[in-house]
Amino acid sequence: MKNSRFSLVSLILVFMLVLSGCFSGETNEPSNSAQTDGGKKNAEKGKEPEQEPERKILYLNNKEEPGALHPGIAQGTHDSWILEHAFEGLTKKTPEGEIVDGMAEKWDVSDDNLTWTFHLKDGMLWSNGDPVTAEDFEYAWKYALNPESASDYAYQLYYLEGAEEYNSSEPANPELAAKVGVKAVDEKTLEVKLAEPTPYFLDLTSFYTYYPVNKKVQEANPNWAHEASSYVSNGAFKVTEWNHKESIKLEKNENYYDKDKIKLDEVNFVMIENEDTAWQMYQADELDLAYPLPQDVQGQLVDSGNPEFNNGPDLSIYYYNLNNNVKPFNNVKVRKALSMAIDRKTITEHVAQGGQKPAFGIIPPGINDVSGDFQENSGDLFKEDLEEAKKLLAEGLAEEGMKEMPKFTFLYNTSETHKKIGEAVQEMWRKNLDFTIDLENVEFQVKLDREKAGDYEISRGGWSGDYVDPMTFADLWVTDGAFNDANWSNAEYDKQINIAKTSMDPKVRMEAMHKAEKILIEEMPIIPIYFYTKPFMVKPHVKGIFTPINRYPQFIYADIEK
Repeated sequence: MKNSRFSLVSLILVFMLVLSGCFSGETNEPSNSAQTDGGKKNAEKGKEPEQEPERKILYLNNKEEPGALHPGIAQGTHDSWILEHAFEGLTKKTPEGEIVDGMAEKWDVSDDNLTWTFHLKDGMLWSNGDPVTAEDFEYAWKYALNPESASDYAYQLYYLEGAEEYNSSEPANPELAAKVGVKAVDEKTLEVKLAEPTPYFLDLTSFYTYYPVNKKVQEANPNWAHEASSYVSNGAFKVTEWNHKESIKLEKNENYYDKDKIKLDEVNFVMIENEDTAWQMYQADELDLAYPLPQDVQGQLVDSGNPEFNNGPDLSIYYYNLNNNVKPFNNVKVRKALSMAIDRKTITEHVAQGGQKPAFGIIPPGINDVSGDFQENSGDLFKEDLEEAKKLLAEGLAEEGMKEMPKFTFLYNTSETHKKIGEAVQEMWRKNLDFTIDLENVEFQVKLDREKAGDYEISRGGWSGDYVDPMTFADLWVTDGAFNDANWSNAEYDKQINIAKTSMDPKVRMEAMHKAEKILIEEMPIIPIYFYTKPFMVKPHVKGIFTPINRYPQFIYADIEK
């Protein structure tokens, strides 16, 4: 039944996409009349008809409909995988992870590390032919900070002088906007003033919230990012087709300054939530890259030696949100009990099966400390202990005037992996703590919206680092933080995060973040489950895919060799 259902889905997808001129996997042929005319002309000269070179097309699965393909509004990996290839910031990252020039050819930094001056390259163009200017960067950053934009990622711009004040104004205050520390000095010069020295600021300039937006396009059509027909970007690829909740097509941007290094003509994304279906499409040569993989497939491939299998570190954590505004999750003993009753090794080895590492903290491996690795220096910040969990749960419920755990629901976005992990935890809590939960799956964007609204009790959470520094995880749970979906608050935690954000002394910064991590784990507003790995399959004819530690597989320099 499963195979026959897949065959039907696959055939329908192929039929639809062939009609739209993509997904055929064949050379794009001219129309019959063109073939006839061309053949006639060449025949007259006694030559064979000339054939156009085969277009290089990459086929991928984005899993979900993007929530937003506007740099100032985007917030998830279902947005960023496309944005990272359609746009480019002042800087970009090489396959080796080095930060290099992007739209900016060079930059100067003041002695106090507060003023950064970026000089844009000559001849930078948008996909519609408009020049990319310093004003487009100023406009984009202030757009994200404008409280009327309701950007969840506006806080990533708080490093700019006056940014938080402007974003916090209600209604939007033009006078405060003028004081934000970003200014187009002229068409090619962008001056940035920071509120405090920020060691990882250059890394941030390659992140999508810092991408430019075409000011002229935005002002003429505020909905330009909703459809392919009006989409304008400045990166290696441009969006040329968007069938909502079905597919997105990117094509090489001929206006991109580095276009000679871009080998792909086209990238076609389908949107298939079911990992098993996507995997079968990969096996049927309908996808060139499969990510993420079904758990059982990962388990078979990890040590298989299959040359198409790739796995590596991922700067990401898998965790559960506990809504601290809902009883009994407001009680720290209850929260700790739930966490201590989960067997993470069983989950990583028998459910997730991708070589993941059980998480007993919140900062993943792969980030440098003053010396060594930050996560390794932190070590395990708590232990699994069933007897202690039972004791804490009883005490916590008694403190809340409850005799037993109430019935509650675990919210997760549609994915077989999330479902199986949820079922495993469901059984662990039933067996170890004698209570049951319900599981509810929804689309990813629906989950994000409900978490923001506080409309949940427990939910699946995941976070990939926006930049390579512990702060990209540590500042998630500051009081009233944009992604503090647990609705937790701790004054000492906020204090340590502020110390780490305002000091340029590496030792002071790292010590403060270690202290903050210990506070969070002691309070357990969220439940760490494991640190991700990045297992994926890619066809042998696809060359040049690279995987930054905090990004999905990147295809900007990919090539098709057949």
